[in-house]
Amino acid sequence: MALELSEQEQFRRNSLEELYKLGIDPYPAESYPVNVSTHEIHEQFQADQTKFQEVCIAGRIMTRRIMGAASFVDLQDSTGRIQLYIKRDDICPGEDKTLYNTVFKRLMDIGDIIGIKGYVFITQMGEISIHVRELKILCKSVKPLPVVKEAEGQTFDAVTDPEFKYRQRYADLIVNPAVREVFVKRTRMVNIIRDFLNAQGALEVDTPVLQSIPGGAAARPFITHHNALDIPLYLRIANELYLKRLIVGGFDWVYEFSRDFRNEGMDRTHNPEFTILEFYVAYRDYFWMMEQTEQMLEKIAMGLHGTAEVPVGEKMISFKAPFRRLPIYDAIKEYTGVDAAAMDENELRAACKSLGIEVDETMGKGKLVDALFGEKCEHHFIQPTFIIDYPVEMSPLTKKHRSKPGLVERFELMINGKEIANAYSELNDPIDQRDRFEDQVKLMERGDDEAMFIDYDFLRALEYGMPPTAGIGIGIDRLAMLMTNQVSIQDVLLFPQMRPEKKVVANLASDADFMAIGIPEAWVAVVRKAGFKTPAEVKSANPNKLLHELSGLRKKLKLEIPSLKIEEVQAWCN
Repeated sequence: MALELSEQEQFRRNSLEELYKLGIDPYPAESYPVNVSTHEIHEQFQADQTKFQEVCIAGRIMTRRIMGAASFVDLQDSTGRIQLYIKRDDICPGEDKTLYNTVFKRLMDIGDIIGIKGYVFITQMGEISIHVRELKILCKSVKPLPVVKEAEGQTFDAVTDPEFKYRQRYADLIVNPAVREVFVKRTRMVNIIRDFLNAQGALEVDTPVLQSIPGGAAARPFITHHNALDIPLYLRIANELYLKRLIVGGFDWVYEFSRDFRNEGMDRTHNPEFTILEFYVAYRDYFWMMEQTEQMLEKIAMGLHGTAEVPVGEKMISFKAPFRRLPIYDAIKEYTGVDAAAMDENELRAACKSLGIEVDETMGKGKLVDALFGEKCEHHFIQPTFIIDYPVEMSPLTKKHRSKPGLVERFELMINGKEIANAYSELNDPIDQRDRFEDQVKLMERGDDEAMFIDYDFLRALEYGMPPTAGIGIGIDRLAMLMTNQVSIQDVLLFPQMRPEKKVVANLASDADFMAIGIPEAWVAVVRKAGFKTPAEVKSANPNKLLHELSGLRKKLKLEIPSLKIEEVQAWCN
């Protein structure tokens, strides 16, 4: 299939060929000895203008202002931008001025990556700049960058089209500096968490992504097949059961940043592939875990923003400990008036229906309570709130409450109307755990495709004895949304999942097909140039508009072919 190029893309490829003809390799292999970043220059030069007299820096051309024998360029590296002052006689000290007059002015474009050597100075306009002594092409860009409006270092009218942003993240990162900052903050957030856990003696571990049992959560898994073993395997939906095996094995505190996969819907807070932090600590309970969670989130907010108050949309969310604690049945009663604690499964189903919540016969008591809370209560919790003490039917891996029959020692942390974390006093009674798993199988038999499988190896591990343990899972993507003030999970994922890109259909019609409807052979290429892939597309065109377009191309391309008459074009379109 022939590559269809825009006029700009073809122009750049022509420039590429000219560079080769001049003996310039636009993709050199050798290292380039960069010794400074734009950020370091901007941060340090104003205080000491004797510094940076021999700089070597590399980056991408973002703007050019050519003014005869001198030009200005905005160069962007990974840390920011800086202005370059390029003078013809400085980069071409001899008689040969090709590097400036031909290469720089005519064959280089916005988007090209260059290396320069020179010294830093301040222009008459007061701008820190680099006076260029040497210039080298490091990579020729053959695809134009999207155009954005900028003024005085601020970006306006940045590219916002989700199809472009998420599918071509590499280009989005180039032209939208604020996007880069989101992902820098995300990494800083993860590092703050790591430092917080490591400082207390936690051990970071790795557990399998491919699992024979998709355990540790109620979710629909992705299924694959292992050819050598000839068995089905599942992409993990959680790493909980493996981490708890390590607690059985004698580790006191383990954690993992895991990539998990759930074959479910996609929206502003869900992606089929996501990152979650889980950690498990021996001899602790869910009350201790609430305190740890408060401390960690406050530390993250302070580390990223210098304050516990974080802007999220038009709201200000306080991560200052302690957070509110509210039993789930109390929350449901507060926002619906329904006393769910006193209801059996049938009464709960009726209550859901009376509130307009869609339910079905496959849903057990746990899912019905979850539906009540999720539909009618969850969105009310903007400030960090621990929803605690869930019904046992909702929590098959959680220890029964020490003083409240029918409940378990579990909390979910709600912030800005969404669940951010889920934690338990972990169930370590192997007999009770087996019974809970068997209840899940009954739900699966009723049609619940998110019910848990029985993990017999995990039961065997519990039989050896697991100490009292507290565990938690924290959604890193959702937490990053909060800490970077983003409204969609796709905005904190470098490469979010998307539908396959629509491919441009190749030209299936031959020249003879076009000629069969009366188009002269000399005009077939022009018709194709106008964007018509098939004779059927020509037939559906407006004759007057088509004549005007083709006549314009004939003039633009300076074609020596007979001009068209409206009657001819009308005949093609009939």
